[in-house]
Amino acid sequence: MLEGFKKFIARGNMIDMAVGVVMGGAVTTVVNSIVNSVINPFIAMIFGKPNMDGLLAITFNGATVSFGAVLGAILNFLIIAAAVYFCILVPINKFRDMTEALLAKTKLAEQKEAEEKAAEEPSAEEQTVQLLQQIRDELAKQNTARN
Repeated sequence: MLEGFKKFIARGNMIDMAVGVVMGGAVTTVVNSIVNSVINPFIAMIFGKPNMDGLLAITFNGATVSFGAVLGAILNFLIIAAAVYFCILVPINKFRDMTEALLAKTKLAEQKEAEEKAAEEPSAEEQTVQLLQQIRDELAKQNTARN
C-alpha cells in the first residue's frame, strides 16, 4: 500500500500539478500587486473610492449587495487569465512549435540522406547482374586464353 502511494507521488503528473499550483500562487501575487498598486488607484482617481468593493453597492435592511466587488473579481480573473496566457501558454506553444519544426527538419534531412545513400549503392538485383557479368567476362577470357 505504501509503495503504491510512493509511485503516485513520484509520478510526473503529480510534479507538474505541484509546479502549476506554485506558479498559480506566484501569478496571483503579481496580479494582486497590479490590482492594488495600479488599478485601484486609477479607480480611486476616477470614482473617488479606493477600490471597487463599495462601487455600485446597494444596502437594504442591513444587507449589502456589491456589484463593484463582483466587477473587481472579474477584473482580477481577466488579468490572471491574460498573464497565464501571455506569460506561460504563448511561450510554451512557441517552444513546442519550434521543437516540432526542428524535429521535422531533422527527419527530412535523415530521409534525404538515406535516399542519397540508397541512390549511390546499387540494389541487390544490380549487384547480382554485375557479379554475373564479371563471371561471364572471366569465363570468356579463360576460353580465349585456351584457344
